[in-house]
Amino acid sequence: MKPVELAQDTYWVGVVDYDHHDFHGYSMSPEGSTYNCYVIKDEKNVLIDTVPAGKAKTLLCRMAHVLQPEKIDYLVVNHMELDHEGSLAEVVAACKPEKIFCSTLGLKSMAGYYGKEMKDWPVQVVKSGDTISLGKHTLVFQETRMLHWPDSMVTYCPENKILFSQDAFGQNIATSWRFADEHDHSDLFHRVKEYYFNIVLPYSPQVLKTLPVVGSLDIAMIAPDHGLIWRGDMVKEIVDCYRTMAEQKPRQKAVVIYDTMWSSTERLAYGVCSGLEENGVPTTILSVKKNHHSAIMTALADASALAVGSPTHNNTVLPYIMSALTYIKGLRPKILVGGAFGSYGWSGESPKILQEYLAEMKCEMPADPVRVQWRPGHEAMAEAHELGRKMAECLKAKCQQ
Repeated sequence: MKPVELAQDTYWVGVVDYDHHDFHGYSMSPEGSTYNCYVIKDEKNVLIDTVPAGKAKTLLCRMAHVLQPEKIDYLVVNHMELDHEGSLAEVVAACKPEKIFCSTLGLKSMAGYYGKEMKDWPVQVVKSGDTISLGKHTLVFQETRMLHWPDSMVTYCPENKILFSQDAFGQNIATSWRFADEHDHSDLFHRVKEYYFNIVLPYSPQVLKTLPVVGSLDIAMIAPDHGLIWRGDMVKEIVDCYRTMAEQKPRQKAVVIYDTMWSSTERLAYGVCSGLEENGVPTTILSVKKNHHSAIMTALADASALAVGSPTHNNTVLPYIMSALTYIKGLRPKILVGGAFGSYGWSGESPKILQEYLAEMKCEMPADPVRVQWRPGHEAMAEAHELGRKMAECLKAKCQQ
């Protein structure tokens, strides 16, 4: 349980959790996640963030290799969500800090979670631009409201040029490596997209407002509260990646999702896909039974068109499809073009329901939904192909604007 030195007198003392596979409603990689927190040793010693409930002993043991917990003078709480502050009471009891720094709304969150338990805690509220001196080191606070909670803030140490960024720039990776440049590059940025599009995406306007603030700082390292730490040239790479993801410029790719009962709607999904692909739009097909809704959101990171198919069941769509659409709608991706299709035996309402749902998500619908009774034959498959073609033409036109 040794710490990892990031810079002189600055250490990672977090926890790697190999057993946490569900996070914020999305299914993480088989490896789990990391809860990062940091110690700076100085005339005043500081701990930046903590870990989930049940993980405090690991944090305190790792910290003890640097200094004993009771020698912590200050505690910084960048974000009160319980994956970072679930062990806060236990850590406060062990460290007995002189001061606990948080944002105004962080105090509200803290009171909501800890109530009377925190009545004697030495909490001090800070706002953007406030600084504290540790001796040789300075901490500068910057509120980042709605990135991704109202209470969120980041902490910058100008002497070490480190930005402690809480959830921003994080990923869910459980590994023995601590730095991003030690991990496979392709897999790393897949995890970045997975994290961003399943958690941060709705707050993209706040991301775009925050990035100029980050750009104004002299940063050699970004230390998030999840995953690997960015250093060197990778600092600019992750900031640029965040800008690209937040802007969500039109992308000439599509995703087709479907559920099926007796393979009829599945056949239509492949027909729609062929219409998209044969007209210049690379497409990913995902069965909602075989792919978690978080995998669908990650696929949408590179796509601006979405086609959705479901057979009619009990006069509506199948539940896995509606669950996926509800999840997608809540994350508010910029899906520019939509399409709906489905098969039925008797009543056939599902394609219309899907069409209306996609329209509510502000997707342009360039074609009527494809509605096929029983099994699709050649004519029905041609309709599915034509839906894909019209979606492709519409998307390409938008990408050229």
